[in-house]
Amino acid sequence: MTVTWINIGLAFLEGFALIISPCILPILPIVLSGSLAGSRKHPVGIIIGFVATFAVFTLFAHKLVAWLGIDLNILRDVSLFLLLLLGFVMLSGFLTERFARLTGGLATIGANIPALNKNDGFFSGLALGSLIGLIWTPCAGPILAAVIVQSVVQTTTWDSFLTVLAFGIGAAVPMLIIAFAGRNILKRLNIFKTHSVLLRKVLGLIVIITVCYMIYSNSMSSPFGSRATSIDTHTQYTPAAPLLNPIHRPYPAPEISGISAWINSDPLTIESLKGKVVLIDFWAYSCINCIRTLPYLNSWYEKYHHEDFVIIGVHSPEFDFERDLNNVQAAVTKDKILYPVALDNRFATWNNYHNSFWPAHYLIDKNGNVVYEKFGEGDYGVTENNIRFLLGMNEHVPMHADPATASLMQTPETYLGYTRADSFVRFENLQHNTAAQYTYPNTLPANTWALEGNWTVLPEKISASQANAKIKIHFHAAKVFAVMGQHAGKPIAVEVRLDGVLQNTVQVNDDTLYTLLELPAPQAGVLELTVTEPGLELYTFTFGS
Repeated sequence: MTVTWINIGLAFLEGFALIISPCILPILPIVLSGSLAGSRKHPVGIIIGFVATFAVFTLFAHKLVAWLGIDLNILRDVSLFLLLLLGFVMLSGFLTERFARLTGGLATIGANIPALNKNDGFFSGLALGSLIGLIWTPCAGPILAAVIVQSVVQTTTWDSFLTVLAFGIGAAVPMLIIAFAGRNILKRLNIFKTHSVLLRKVLGLIVIITVCYMIYSNSMSSPFGSRATSIDTHTQYTPAAPLLNPIHRPYPAPEISGISAWINSDPLTIESLKGKVVLIDFWAYSCINCIRTLPYLNSWYEKYHHEDFVIIGVHSPEFDFERDLNNVQAAVTKDKILYPVALDNRFATWNNYHNSFWPAHYLIDKNGNVVYEKFGEGDYGVTENNIRFLLGMNEHVPMHADPATASLMQTPETYLGYTRADSFVRFENLQHNTAAQYTYPNTLPANTWALEGNWTVLPEKISASQANAKIKIHFHAAKVFAVMGQHAGKPIAVEVRLDGVLQNTVQVNDDTLYTLLELPAPQAGVLELTVTEPGLELYTFTFGS
């Protein structure tokens, strides 16, 4: 059995176990209420619609959000609002009738299909289930985060889709059992016939209460796993202040497991570190957001590692070359990292923490409990304050404001391999795993990219198949970086042009992050790279302010 099929099987089991998760609670009353209407095919339609919409939307949500520039927190908040709205619809007879007309109207599309024109409630259930799946998906943050991990550890989009579909089916099986069991029990007890309105309102109230609980507890992280950035500027903090921005419910720190190699240390465990304050830092060495946090981590380690403070850099690779121990060791040396680094090549520790981001910080107290989390850049003053508080240090240390790390107009990170090929201007023309000739389009819209010359597009990168191959990207930022490497066996020169004017030439040797442009202020422009020899490999463009 291959790793892919093992992952798909595990995804089904994880989906089945979702029935006990808080994020599924608002869905169950809606499914149960919907199962009481129409024939027995109605709940089947609900579940099929739910699984299909969830799988498709989850797979493409990351690209959709990047294209539209949607704020992820807003998307989650809107989804929670819509779930609340569904709860209030169930409380009102008038709104319930109008909503039934809406789903019934959508159902007529399927009912008019030849050989499927029997109006038995299946298609109205399908419409309702599709709507539920669409609304629920952004609320189920950890599931979408898992999809991004699958994009890293799997080799094709098809593998990722099957994994997500298996998860959805696993979640649907217990819901279908609940729907049929609840329908039969309630009808046998004659409750549905005599108190159907009251039962619908009770279920609606349960939906509202569970959504409010989810909002209050803040139990879900952002739905789209990625290299996270933050837009925040903080003034000075008093280091001796109590714990700032703590998580609502501290929890025992998950163990560090599945590590393929350790750098700067013998193997460590959370259990062996009790009595110390521990900062777990999830990072990848070619991630620009991670690189910008390293000076702060190095500073904290230098100041506090003699005070029972430990940093563990859990290196979870985004690209294949980041799995190589020699590459990570070279990056650790280059960035002057002295604290322990653990190579989490199989994402075992990443999954233990249900992590979603590069970088991500988990601060653990001396009792072994996670008490503070920070995803992305920023809040350095808060983090250092919390380190000092947990160490029992009270003297004042001046703190400086965090640098701004992004702007609303800044171009998002842009992947070039076809499994995550964001915003290629002619996506339908990308040829997979074979050398092909490309030409620039007449126009290049903002935040899109295009190729010219002979390129081979692979799952996680593109490779220049001949000299003078070119790539353009229309960006908005002050700084532009690219993750690049080469398989020619010698350095390859890459000419960098901004709006047609040569800026500099970058020599690409190792697989790592390269700085292409550093402008005085953010601006829009067209960046073009010209490859002087075949063999150059490009993975992603990233941007800064």
